[in-house]
Amino acid sequence: MSIRTDSKHATVDITIPVFNEEDVLAETIASLTRFLEKNLLNPWRVTIADNASTDNTKTISESLCSQYQGVNYLRISQKGRGRALRTAWLDSNADIVAYMDADLSTDLVHFPQLIQSLESGSHIAIGSRLSTESQVDRGFKREVISRGYNLLINSMFFTGLPDAQCGFKALTRTTAEAIVPYIKNNNWFFDTELLVIAAKRGFNITSVPVKWIDDPNSTVNVINTAKEDIRGLLRLRFGGVPQVSLPAPLSKDP
Repeated sequence: MSIRTDSKHATVDITIPVFNEEDVLAETIASLTRFLEKNLLNPWRVTIADNASTDNTKTISESLCSQYQGVNYLRISQKGRGRALRTAWLDSNADIVAYMDADLSTDLVHFPQLIQSLESGSHIAIGSRLSTESQVDRGFKREVISRGYNLLINSMFFTGLPDAQCGFKALTRTTAEAIVPYIKNNNWFFDTELLVIAAKRGFNITSVPVKWIDDPNSTVNVINTAKEDIRGLLRLRFGGVPQVSLPAPLSKDP
């Protein structure tokens, strides 16, 4: 499914990476499409990127595609959020590619801000839960882990990144095409690897403070994810950050 073109606004492809999300997917798509119709002037498409779900995600997704105009379903045969994003973004023909978590923990009101940042010349725009202006509702343990991880990234790479792992990001398609082929991780470290490469190679990254509410039913294994992240950071630190050519910013005016 292609996105209709508009001479005044960049086209946007929003990926929702999912794995066994049958319980929340229908509500998520309903809320997201309703918000986009009312609040985003840009031509848009929503892509449900199903990375090897074993529940009824596929059936529900196909039903949602019939129910909502502008919703597309993409099935990836192997598990991995990074793999889902890689496949969806590199397959997209939109000017801007983005993603958000299926639980919509980040308030959607911030999404147009990401798009506006890209239309104003940034290569990447990210939501930040760690900015002083952000409003975050989550447990003390996860807050400490998140801040500690971000401090580790900036200590190792001197990037100044405000929040590497918030599941609320957008980038120009040309930026994705420049960086994603060099990303080796296909899971949770994908985000960090993307941002470290971008920051070290001079890409313009805009951070947007967000309102974010933790999902108590999240299935993310914090310990295993932390181990994967540390391995990834060590690989980049001692293996080297790849050289990436800087693409031109968006040429369309908002």
